[in-house]
Amino acid sequence: MIQAAQVASKFTLFTHHAKTFPNLVTALRNSMLRTGVFKNEKTAEEQVVQVLNFDIHLTKDFNGKRYVERITECIPVEDVNEYTFDHRNEKTLEGKFDKFVDNTTRYYTKETNKELYRYVNILEYQDGTYAITNKISDKNLQEMILNMDDSDSINFRRFIDKYWHTRFSERGEIIKQ
Repeated sequence: MIQAAQVASKFTLFTHHAKTFPNLVTALRNSMLRTGVFKNEKTAEEQVVQVLNFDIHLTKDFNGKRYVERITECIPVEDVNEYTFDHRNEKTLEGKFDKFVDNTTRYYTKETNKELYRYVNILEYQDGTYAITNKISDKNLQEMILNMDDSDSINFRRFIDKYWHTRFSERGEIIKQ
């Protein structure tokens, strides 16, 4: 399913039984590790996070009525190169050593940091009604707009402007306000 989502189409739908979004990521990551294709937990989780844009979580109340409890967006944490090469400008051995220690600290922080993604609830069912709780990331908004026909795009842009005060150009780029 993860491999198909990476290459097969613009979107992939599937069902799951995880109670929380982190449980979903963990379950999919562990499934990938069990297949033997992946040996590294972090790499498997990165692959999962890259294809999970949204989770629409359904639940059933005590009367048997099913409803959408929440819509959650998965936002991969970008790996940024924060290394410095300023050691070349240092005149003293102590200065060069300080730069080396800075880079080494950054390296080990990246290697031991488990946070590969953030997640936010976009919509939640609260007290019998739906509430918009967070804005969809700009990246996902842009991709959504680019895949809409003109009529849907216009209405979606109005929705985005009304609830999140974000405007997009005709080409789907964010207009800075």
